[in-house]
Amino acid sequence: MDFKKTNAPTNTVTRNVMELSTETGNIYESVAIIGKRANQISAALKQELTQKLQEFSAANEGLEEEFHNDEQITVSKHYERLPKPTLIATQEFLEDKVFYRNPSKDTQEKF
Repeated sequence: MDFKKTNAPTNTVTRNVMELSTETGNIYESVAIIGKRANQISAALKQELTQKLQEFSAANEGLEEEFHNDEQITVSKHYERLPKPTLIATQEFLEDKVFYRNPSKDTQEKF
């Protein structure tokens, strides 16, 4: 996933609750969708960061003393500067980039 190209803000933004609930008709359902998407983004970011940091640890396994790797610090700082997963998920939800469905509504429509 490429979270570098997101236009999500890096700090907290006050949102209009009615704007969030227009898509689903229910603010709680919207928040649940955003929360689940934020968990997915967080897991993907963690996996990507872990893979990049393992490249550095594989070369240094033989050494028992700790030392600071400038490249490793740069990678870590880059991920710290990214917007939080909840902000990315909210922006994706507002831009209609999140696919979701409600199984209970799907079964009601069939009858």
